[in-house]
Amino acid sequence: MSSEYLDQQTLRLLIEEAVHTALVNHRDLIEAAVSEAILDLKFGLAIEAGDQHDYVAANVIWAKLNDTAP
Repeated sequence: MSSEYLDQQTLRLLIEEAVHTALVNHRDLIEAAVSEAILDLKFGLAIEAGDQHDYVAANVIWAKLNDTAP
């Protein structure tokens, strides 16, 4: 069994090409993942506001999640 080693530059180019291909060919999946992450972040911020013992009305939470003013 033979072993082949890649130098750092070749490995870097292979990784860059793989990431580029993933971003181009699976753009919808990347957009969905980023969108979900942003939604989770907004929801976390709303929870933190509630944890400070301040009442937060449901419409304010939904406004933050929907990115609109209450």
